Amino acid sequence: MRLTFLAAAAAALAAGCATTAHAPSAPAARATPIEVPAVRHPDGETPAWWYRSGAATAHDGGASAGASKVILFVGDGMSLTTVAAARILEGQLRGAPGEENRLSFERFPYTALSKTYNTDQQTPDSAGTMSAMMSGVKTRAGLIGVDQTTTRGACAAQDAWRLSTLELAEIAGLGTGVVSTARITHATPAATYAHVSERGWEYDQAIPATARAAGCADIAAQLVDFPFGDGIDVVLGGGRRGFLPETEADPEFPGTSGRRGDGRDLVAEWRRRHPDGAWAWNRAQFEAIDFARTPKVLGLFQPAHMRYEHDRAQDPGGEPSLTEMTRAAIIALEAQHPQGWFLMVEGGRIDHANHAGNAYRALTETISLADAVAAARAMTSEDDTLILVTADHGHVLSFVGYPARGNPILGKVAGPAGEDGGDPALARDALGRPYTTLNYLNGPGYGGANEAAPAGAKRFVEDVEPTTWQAGDRADLSAIDTEAPDYMQSALFPLPSETHSGDDVGLYASGPGAQAVHGVVEQNAIHHFIVQSQPELRRTLCDLGACNADGVPVEPVAYRAALERERAD
Repeated sequence: MRLTFLAAAAAALAAGCATTAHAPSAPAARATPIEVPAVRHPDGETPAWWYRSGAATAHDGGASAGASKVILFVGDGMSLTTVAAARILEGQLRGAPGEENRLSFERFPYTALSKTYNTDQQTPDSAGTMSAMMSGVKTRAGLIGVDQTTTRGACAAQDAWRLSTLELAEIAGLGTGVVSTARITHATPAATYAHVSERGWEYDQAIPATARAAGCADIAAQLVDFPFGDGIDVVLGGGRRGFLPETEADPEFPGTSGRRGDGRDLVAEWRRRHPDGAWAWNRAQFEAIDFARTPKVLGLFQPAHMRYEHDRAQDPGGEPSLTEMTRAAIIALEAQHPQGWFLMVEGGRIDHANHAGNAYRALTETISLADAVAAARAMTSEDDTLILVTADHGHVLSFVGYPARGNPILGKVAGPAGEDGGDPALARDALGRPYTTLNYLNGPGYGGANEAAPAGAKRFVEDVEPTTWQAGDRADLSAIDTEAPDYMQSALFPLPSETHSGDDVGLYASGPGAQAVHGVVEQNAIHHFIVQSQPELRRTLCDLGACNADGVPVEPVAYRAALERERAD
C-alpha cells in the first residue's frame, strides 16, 4: 500500500461508510431477563457464574442489535484522571482553556463505569482484566486466556482455557485484527489470542524448563500457530524479539538479537504460511503495503514496545502512528471481509508512561488513542459498526489544588488558595513551596535521592527503574519547568514503578448495541456487549451449545470442544 493509496482509501471509506448524522441506535425490545444465581462472594464465583452474570448485564440492557463490525479500543492504564487531564491538554494545545474540550470518544452517546478488580486482587493487572474483556469470565491477575481455576505459573490444562472474542470471530469466518503500540505479546494484545498461566511467558526462554517440558507454549508461538479459521488477518505492533531466534540480529538494531532459544524464526514461519501476506518492520515497508489487496499482514516495528508518540520521530527505522495502523487495519479488514470483522486496538504506552511517573507522555499517548478512535469512527458507519473504548485499569495519577480556569494542566497550580477564595497567585503548600496540578501517589518521582538521580525533581529516562532510595522531601519546584516533556511528577512515596489503581474506568460506546452500555458494570460484560451485538458471533456461540432457549449465549464454551470442532471442519 502506497501512502497516497492509504490516504485515498481512508477518504473513500469515510465518504462511503459514514452516515450523515451519527444518531444513537434505538433500544431493542426487552426480552426475558436472564436469571443469575445468588452466590457467596468470592467463594461461589465460578467461570460459569461469571459468564452468565456478564450475559445478563448485556442482555437485560438491550445489547441485541446488528453490528457486523466491532472495534474495541483499550487505553491501557487510561484512568478517569488520565482522560480528564488529556482532555484539557488537547484543548490547550489547540489554544483553548481546555476544560471545555472533549476527546473523540467522550462524544459517544453511551457511557458506563467498568469495575476492574481481578478474582484475587482489588487492584488488577492487565492480564486478568483483558482476559475478562475477551472471554466474558473474570480471572486471576497474571493469567491470560485462562480461568481462575488455575494458579499463576502452573501449566494450565486446556480445560481452563477460555475462548476469546477474536478466536470466536475466526471460527465464525469473520476478519480479525490486533493493533498495539506495546509488544504484541504483551498482556493486553496477547489476551486476544493466547492462553498462558503466566503473562511473562512471551517467548520460549521466558518459560521455566519444567513448564516447557509439560507442553506449555509461549505467547509468540501461539500467535503464529493460531489454530482457528485462517489465522489473524492483521497484526501490527512491537515485540520482534520474541519472534526471532537468539542467533539472529535484529534488522533495525544489529547490536541486539532475538530472544528465542528453540531456534524457531517465527517471522519466517509466518511468511511461509502466508506467501501472499506482507511483513514489515519499518515505516517504509508499512507504507509500501497495499492493505486493500493483501490478505495477511504482520508488522513488528520494535524489538520491544513501540516508541512513545512524543519520541516516534526519533526512531531509526521509522514507525507508523497508532492512527495510521488503525486506518490500515480497517482498510484491510473492510476490503477482505466486508461481511464482518473484529478489531482490537490498544494504546499500550499510556500505562508505561504512568508507571514511569511521566504525565506528559501518558496524556499525549491518550490523545493519540483518541485520534485513532476519531479516525475509526470516520471510516465506519454507526449503522453497522459498534465501537467500544475503555481501559483495563487505572493509575494513581491525581488532579489537585484549585487551579484557575485555563491553568496549564502540566503546570504549577495558580489560582485561589482554597474553597474560600484568596489571592489567585501561584499556590503554595504549608511549607511555602509551589506544587503542580498533576501528581502521583507513588512511583519514581519521589524527591529523595536514588541510585540513578540526586535528591530533587526527577527527569524521565526510559526503562530506568530505581530500586534504592534515600528518605527525602518534596522537591522545590520554583525553578523547575514542570511542563517539560521529561519532567516526572512528584510522588508521595517511592517505588521503582508507579502502581495501578483499583478504581473504576470509563466505557464509551457508539453503534449498534451501544445502548446497553450504561450504569456500573463488571468488566467481563464487555465480551457480552460484543458477542450479543454481532449476529455471527452469537450464532457461533449458539452452534457451540452456549445459548439458552432465547438464543442468548449464557454458558462458557469449552476451548477443547471448539478446537476439536474446528479441526473436524
